Amino acid sequence: MKRWLRPLWAVALGAAVFAAQAQDVLLTEKKVFELPSYTTVGGATIKQVRVGYETYGRLNAAGDNAVFIAHFYSGTSHAAGRYKPGDAAPGYWDAIIGPGKAIDTNRFFVVSADTLSNLNTKDPNVTTTGPSSINPDTGRPYGMSFPVIRMRDSVRVHKALLDALGVKKLYAVAGASGGAVQTMEWAVTYPDFVERAIAVIPPGLSISPWAIALLEAWVAPIKQDPKWNGGDYYGRDEPRDGVAQALKLVTLTARHWGWAEKAFGYKPADPARPPGDAIENRFLIEDTLVKAGIARAATTDANHKIYMAKANQLFDVEAEAGRIQAKVLFVPASSDLIFPPERSRKAADKLRSLGKRAEVFEIDGDGGHLDGVLAIGKAADAIRTFLAH
Repeated sequence: MKRWLRPLWAVALGAAVFAAQAQDVLLTEKKVFELPSYTTVGGATIKQVRVGYETYGRLNAAGDNAVFIAHFYSGTSHAAGRYKPGDAAPGYWDAIIGPGKAIDTNRFFVVSADTLSNLNTKDPNVTTTGPSSINPDTGRPYGMSFPVIRMRDSVRVHKALLDALGVKKLYAVAGASGGAVQTMEWAVTYPDFVERAIAVIPPGLSISPWAIALLEAWVAPIKQDPKWNGGDYYGRDEPRDGVAQALKLVTLTARHWGWAEKAFGYKPADPARPPGDAIENRFLIEDTLVKAGIARAATTDANHKIYMAKANQLFDVEAEAGRIQAKVLFVPASSDLIFPPERSRKAADKLRSLGKRAEVFEIDGDGGHLDGVLAIGKAADAIRTFLAH
């Protein structure tokens, strides 16, 4: 049998090309930070707190080139890069985080961490402490006995993480949606520590009554699922149907009707089964959202979703805005139905009236709230400029 041998020059060239491509891929790894105990804003003590985190770039000797990325409601700490070169997709903000990008990892030490009660408890790359965690005092999952948490609680745990990493000052903190909530919590909780705040698709300085009601609607299907059982479902069949319905609603409300018309129109899910022929025959947008909800439910814990909704509902730093020392950049999305741009403009006006520095850059598009994640590249130049001054 004849074997074809590649010339040595071809092997060497291939290795060189692979090495060059590998350098272009931002690689990261998931690590875990632990606290023996943590006392919440509400005064409850949680033992053995653990959150996952990842970093990009290097911390300088002064410890002052760090940028913290806070993730959104249903997101994780995987903000950029890949865990290995062959990964199908990078982190959600890879468009602006990396070598030479708006948040330049050649210049900045970037840190991102999972929140408390992160939704994605079944994702092997997520570590979080929440209702599904084992209560050391009982040996059983906390369930609904887990203390009420605020987004500020996650910020305080993340501050302990940065202290452990040797960070002396945050050059900037940035985040989208629930990450924008955390961003403003950082700015008021640690005013001497945070120099710049970039709040993308933010609610402003407080959650609106509309958003409070929307967050309740996002968890209502879970509570209506009999398998939720008042939050006591660990070791039993989980309320997967309720979680899937809840996540479907999150995706729909995080979009815009312009996106729906452009992406789906009035197409049926199956041309052979027109929606007018039978009740169970679906339009394409229905079928897509249902399947997406089912897929996402596979990594989501029902109680964690409920606790995260409450944490966002409790956001209000209006009375503490005077504490902010950081320069603030609000980046709303023009078609956002959850946190409309008016919320950002109102917050910027209030900060300026208090003698603070605040700017607004609006992402144009019809993608709705998710433009702050999927179309963040449109804000890259504005973010780069903001970080340069």
